[in-house]
Amino acid sequence: MNDQPSERTVANQALVEKFWANLYRRDFDACGAAFSPDGVYTDVPVGEVGATGPAEVAARLRLGLEPIERYEHHLKTIVANDDAVITEHVEEWFWSTGEHVALPFVSVMELRDGQITRWWDYFNLATLLDGAPQWWLEHIAQGYR
Repeated sequence: MNDQPSERTVANQALVEKFWANLYRRDFDACGAAFSPDGVYTDVPVGEVGATGPAEVAARLRLGLEPIERYEHHLKTIVANDDAVITEHVEEWFWSTGEHVALPFVSVMELRDGQITRWWDYFNLATLLDGAPQWWLEHIAQGYR
């Protein structure tokens, strides 16, 4: 029995790790470019598909994260199997007005031909809403379109 991951698994995990590195460098366009034209990004607790395709993904990330003074990524676990990569992590968000949130996530990504086709983020929405400043909530409510 071969206990080594397949080449596809290794490549997909590397792509996701690069995605996270780009996100925490604030390279939103590079994050969007990792998506297929029909790739979707969804914040599951919000209950709707948030963005489809590279440009919308970049715009949605920019909408929520650009106004934040800084954010830190604390990787817990990455599990990869063929075309699925699951990441357990915590993001700490710091606003210039003094608010701070530590938000645990489980991110599920599916990939095809070297591109992300599906990214679903699972988190406790109340944790974010209770800790975020009102001005930021009003900003994201306006949307990116």
